[in-house]
Amino acid sequence: PPAPPPALKGPRPQTPDGLGVCAWAGGVPGRAGGVGLGGEVPDGLGVRGRAGIGKGGGGETQQGVCHSAVSFPRPAVPPIVKVMFAAYAARIDPDHPLDGLELGDRPAPEARPGWATVDVRAASLNHHDLWSLRGVGLPEDRLPMILGCDAAGVDADGNEVVLHSVIGQTGHGVGPKEPRSILTERYQGTFAEQVAVPAWNVLPKPKELSFAEAACLPTAWLTAYRMLFTNAGVRPGDSVLVQGAGGGVATAAIVLGKAAGLRVFATSRDEAKRKRALELGAVEAVESGARLPQRVDAVIETVGAATWSHSVKSLRPGGTLVISGATSGDRPSHAELTRIFFLELKVVGSTMGTKDELEDLLSFCATTGVRPVIDEVLPLDRAREGFERLESGDQFGKIVLTTS
Repeated sequence: PPAPPPALKGPRPQTPDGLGVCAWAGGVPGRAGGVGLGGEVPDGLGVRGRAGIGKGGGGETQQGVCHSAVSFPRPAVPPIVKVMFAAYAARIDPDHPLDGLELGDRPAPEARPGWATVDVRAASLNHHDLWSLRGVGLPEDRLPMILGCDAAGVDADGNEVVLHSVIGQTGHGVGPKEPRSILTERYQGTFAEQVAVPAWNVLPKPKELSFAEAACLPTAWLTAYRMLFTNAGVRPGDSVLVQGAGGGVATAAIVLGKAAGLRVFATSRDEAKRKRALELGAVEAVESGARLPQRVDAVIETVGAATWSHSVKSLRPGGTLVISGATSGDRPSHAELTRIFFLELKVVGSTMGTKDELEDLLSFCATTGVRPVIDEVLPLDRAREGFERLESGDQFGKIVLTTS
C-alpha cells in the first residue's frame, strides 16, 4: 500500500457536547465503514483525540473528523433550597382545626424586590390562626401555609424590628390591584425561623420592649387600640364595657383603657379571669350577661353571638358598639334591631389597624410603661400546645412562640 500522507496540523476544535477534543490527522486509504476509538484509525478517516470516534468513509482523505464516543448530557444541578422549622396549615378542617396543624421543615423565604426578610425572635398566636385552620380566609389551594400574623425579630441589617401584618393596605410591595389581606391569607406567616414581608411593613422595635412583648402588639393590641380610640372615639372619663375578659383583644382593651383614663367594665364566665381583669384596672368585672351598674359609652365586642344582646342593652342612647370578632359565632339569636335604631346606637366593624396606628401604639407602650399581658411563652416546637390552649379559651392574655 502507498505510504500515508503526512498528518495535517491545525487547531483543536471542541465537539458539540463539550466532551471530546480532536486534532487534525492524516487519512489513509481504507475500507468504507472503518471505525476506531481514541487515537489514529488504521483505515478510513484518521482521528485523534479523547472520547472521539473515527469513521471510515472509504478512499483517501487528508482530514480527520471527531465525534463524541460517549455523549452523556451534563446532569442539571438542583437548586439548593434552604429550609427552616415552622408551624403550618397542611389541611383545612372547619370542625377540628388542629387536625390540620403540622410542625416541620418548610422552604425559607426568598428575597424579592421591595421585600425584607426578618429572622423571627418571637411571634404571638391569635384567633385568626385558628380561623385559618378552619379555612376562613385561607382556601385549600394556598396550602401549605405557614401560620402567624405577629412577629418581632432582626432584619438583614441587624436592626430589631416589628412587623405590621396588613399586606397591601397602601399597595406597597404588592400589585396595584391586589386587595388588602392579613399575613397568612396570601403570604407565608411568622411561625417560622424567618419571614418575608414588604419592606414598608417593617417598623423599628422600641428598645424598651422585649421581642416577646413587641410580638403581641401588631394584631390583638393594635385591634384594641383602633377599636377604642379610632372607632369608638372614647375620651378620658368615658365608660367602656369589654366583653370576654381573658382574650388577647379584651385584655389589651382593659389595659389601654385604664391607661387612657377610661372607666372600664369587664365580663367573663370565669371567676379567676374576672379577678385578673380587676387587677389590670377594670373598675368592675361581672359575670357574662349580668347587669352593669350603669350604661356605658362604648362596648368592645369580640365574642359575638353569645354576648351580642347584652352588649346592645348595655349601651347608653347614642352609644357605640365596636365589633372585631365573633369567637362564639356570628349569628345572634336576637339582633336587637329595634333598640339599635330607637336609641340611635352605632355599630362599627373594626379590623386590625393602620401602620400609623401601630407606630402610635408602640410609642405609647414605650413611653407609658404599658406592657402586653402574656399568658405563656413557648418554644416554636411546642406550638401545638399553644394552639390547644388558645382553642380551649383557658388563656388570659397572649401566647407567645419563640425561636430560640
